Amino acid sequence: MTIDLEAWAKERGVKYFMISFTDLFGAQRAKLVPTAAIRGMQEEGAGFAGFATWLDMTPAHPDLFARPDASSAIQLPWKKETAWVAADCWMDNKQVEQAPRNTLKRLVAEAASDGLRVKTGVEPEFFLISPDGSKISDEFDTGEKPCYDQQALMRRYDVITEICDHMLELGWKPYQNDHEDANGQFEMNWEYDDALQTADKHSFFKFMVKSVAEKHGLRATFMPKPFKGLTGNGCHAHISVWDTAGKTNAFADPKMDFGLSARGRTFLGGIMKHASALAAVTNPTVNSYKRINAPRTISGATWAPNSVTWTGNNRTHMVRVPGPGRFELRLPDGAVNPYLLQAIIIAAGLSGMRSQADPGPHHNIDMYKDGHTVKNAPKLPLNLLDALREYEKDTELQTALGAEFSAAYLKLKHGEWNAYCGQFTAWEHSTTLDV
Repeated sequence: MTIDLEAWAKERGVKYFMISFTDLFGAQRAKLVPTAAIRGMQEEGAGFAGFATWLDMTPAHPDLFARPDASSAIQLPWKKETAWVAADCWMDNKQVEQAPRNTLKRLVAEAASDGLRVKTGVEPEFFLISPDGSKISDEFDTGEKPCYDQQALMRRYDVITEICDHMLELGWKPYQNDHEDANGQFEMNWEYDDALQTADKHSFFKFMVKSVAEKHGLRATFMPKPFKGLTGNGCHAHISVWDTAGKTNAFADPKMDFGLSARGRTFLGGIMKHASALAAVTNPTVNSYKRINAPRTISGATWAPNSVTWTGNNRTHMVRVPGPGRFELRLPDGAVNPYLLQAIIIAAGLSGMRSQADPGPHHNIDMYKDGHTVKNAPKLPLNLLDALREYEKDTELQTALGAEFSAAYLKLKHGEWNAYCGQFTAWEHSTTLDV
């Protein structure tokens, strides 16, 4: 049954809706629509020029219409007269295949047709920095090992608790907030949910964190590696797969190693099989590869993988299995598109199940210290171009995510790489001027 957003708004005193969609680069695009006009928007959608966003379109394309998904509507806790609602992209009365939320919804439906319901949780990390982006905002946050720093956490109490209060009000069931491993870095956790709901919440969370930070005269960034020598922003994903009712964990088996069933191992096998190509989506920027291929940070560890390995409860690997029937993918970073993160997890996992993929042997070693002893584990891509080439070679994963999406994503990301290569840096000038 479709929710009547006009009636929903009147019950809550909402005067405006932000009809929002996320483009291929993870940028959130929105139109502010008065409640008096929302009924028409539910029927037709809000009109956009697709070329004006990061979608593979031209100025000659017809209007793109963002149709709000009423089930995703959220009243802004910090501005009650406004609501945010995630939208699906349509053009010429057809879903836009390259649009990230549409891509995810198709894969959720595909998993459901196999009797599976993927549930995920995310751990987005972010820095609170100065408005000009040049430094962390807390001048006293200078510890060599600042993770869980009690005083630093309390100095940002007003920001962190305001965000957490909003999540409590929204019913997300947040359960912990902490100062992370880098100076000025934080992480906030809420309860896992179905993949689409997690993606919507993840998208809204980034919007909310930035909005609350700005309210306090600060700036929040999810950039993978904003500061040299400091741990970067990860976005670890916890994955479990259930029956369609969402009551029974389909991958939990207490008799198997790590409590992971035979089917669960093949899903994990898909993640391992496609890992190098996954990076093109989970680590989508030039800056991303300064996190996963970084030298040791000031704190002593990057907390990011650089090889395709898995383990039990050990954070130095790309995948860890911390408990029965679930695993954690530690590859994604803060720049990851919330919808494409979920989509590529499902696509790779289903591929693994269908091909009975073997995840290979697990390793119990400290990869940061003894990773060189693992001889057969592929290294993750060294840069965005390498990742895009891996994705181009992985035709199975391209097909799973959709030909139109894959073509559009590769085209725009290659353009981003080429734009980066056209830049002249201070490092080039200082090291090459006298050759």
